[in-house]
Amino acid sequence: MKRILILVALAVCVCACNGTDSGYGYRIRDNRIVYNTPPRPAGQQSMLGFACDPIDTVRIGLVGLGDRGYSALKRLPIIEYASVVALCDLFPDRVEKSQERLEKMGVPRALHEFSGDDGWKSLCELDDIDLVYLAVPWQLHTPMAVYAMEHGKHVAIEVPAATTVEECWALVNTSERTRRHCMMLENCCYDFFELTCLNMAQQGLFGEVVHVEGSYCHNLAPWWDGYQGDWRMIYNRDHRGDVYPTHGLGPVCQLLNIHRGDRMDVLVSMDTDAFNGQAKADERYGEGAVDYANGDLTATLIRTRKGKSILIEHNVVEPRPYNRMYQIVGTKGFASKYPRPGLALGAGSQEVLDSDDLDDERFLSDAQRDSVLAAYKHPIAREMEDLARKVGGHGGMDFIMDSRLIYCLHNGLPLDEDVYDAAEWSSVVELSEVSIRHGSMPVVMPDFTRGEWDRLDGVRFAVK
Repeated sequence: MKRILILVALAVCVCACNGTDSGYGYRIRDNRIVYNTPPRPAGQQSMLGFACDPIDTVRIGLVGLGDRGYSALKRLPIIEYASVVALCDLFPDRVEKSQERLEKMGVPRALHEFSGDDGWKSLCELDDIDLVYLAVPWQLHTPMAVYAMEHGKHVAIEVPAATTVEECWALVNTSERTRRHCMMLENCCYDFFELTCLNMAQQGLFGEVVHVEGSYCHNLAPWWDGYQGDWRMIYNRDHRGDVYPTHGLGPVCQLLNIHRGDRMDVLVSMDTDAFNGQAKADERYGEGAVDYANGDLTATLIRTRKGKSILIEHNVVEPRPYNRMYQIVGTKGFASKYPRPGLALGAGSQEVLDSDDLDDERFLSDAQRDSVLAAYKHPIAREMEDLARKVGGHGGMDFIMDSRLIYCLHNGLPLDEDVYDAAEWSSVVELSEVSIRHGSMPVVMPDFTRGEWDRLDGVRFAVK
């Protein structure tokens, strides 16, 4: 009998590791973790290049009025063709504070107010809103977004859009089934330097881009107490892996035309022990009260189907300067943003600089760099820069992000970032943790476009 039980246990382990999982799980095959890419359910259509009917005035319901949501109220009401008509937060005093901000800005108070645990559902069920804008804790993003799309609303979600692969598929399937946009609000894609480098890459100044880097290295010591209910510390406490990958990953995925000609294929993650993380947890909860899971630094390396590589890092507990690590390595040039912006273009920049004194192994002088950046400033940045810097929001990139969202909805154009971006970039939360927990085993990433990753030709920001 004992032997039978042992054999049954072994069989269960073998099936769990090597059998075919149903749903959105994975199996281990040939020393690689292989995630399932399920077939598209009947009746669903791809959202690649999707554009909805033009919306005259985009009526917005804003859910979550803490730091990010309240700051969005400084931007959204002044964007042409946008109107905030509904507000919701767990706490009614935040709703009233937000109404007062609208009044001080000289715009009407929102028509609808909701609060409490289920107020967001009532907001999503309204007939007079077009877009639900979610600025709530990560764990609530997907359930709220799915509910909103099922009630006919487009959705914009703060980052990351999802925390598990299953949630990523829920966003994709709901968006495809309901034909509603689902955009993740990745503001770093609209940073002035990132936008200009994207334009330079698309104009060929870097040649073939073969390697890119991005990160979120940000000491959160001054901010941990600001997360209601301690939700962010709790998530980091309970999870290994890159739990916040999209600020570093989003802009570099656009450089590589991910799911617009290439796709992220295989991922490997590795982390350090939780040196400072555990110390912070001991300080917060009592020495030895909890085991802090998230390594002080997590590094994730991704290889694309076309042989490019991506390196991203996560570090939020160590006293180091802020760094998104943005870096481009191409066959004809190089760019990096931190610790200070730099370009090394060599002969590739002669036409712009009219100089023979260029060296591939040296950064351009500050004057030469600024000349190139001015010449290749992204058209969107050129158009919006003055107002964006005045309005603010991470130096203006938040305003550009929100403005582009409203512009595309108003004109019936495809959004800059679609639901597949939201799923691909957010999936690294789970994929990196799974890789680490299996001894940094390679992970074959799911294809959220279901084989259509090369149907579109490059990243394009639609204009009327």
